[in-house]
Amino acid sequence: MGALLKKPLDFWLRLILGAIFIVSSVGKILDPGAFAKIVYNYQLLPDVLINLVAIILPWLELMLGICLMGGFRLPGAVTLANGLLVVFFGALVFNVARGLDVHCGCFSTSTEGDPATTWYLIRDAAFLLMGGYLFYAVMFARR
Repeated sequence: MGALLKKPLDFWLRLILGAIFIVSSVGKILDPGAFAKIVYNYQLLPDVLINLVAIILPWLELMLGICLMGGFRLPGAVTLANGLLVVFFGALVFNVARGLDVHCGCFSTSTEGDPATTWYLIRDAAFLLMGGYLFYAVMFARR
């Protein structure tokens, strides 16, 4: 019975995380200049890498989302998705620790309004938990 409950959970978490990655990529792909400004505001990368990240990262997110939703190349997709989730969460925590209120840039390239930093931290932690479970399920539980 436990295995029957586990597989639907794996499936739904793949769909949810895949959709999150796809939805988050769309605005960035459509407006890489605005996304580059958000990346710059994090103050983590050298200037020479900002435009490169702003162009490549959204397409990587889109491809990972497609792989997660479609069940393609799951070990690699889940590993890369978790790597990105850790980097995103770490960048947010690092900026909070430095006292910088940055706009996440996760689902929008807009910098209007106050950043909801506490909400971003809670939400990203939930994404990490989902990703961590999927990583375990794909890499270890199936063996």
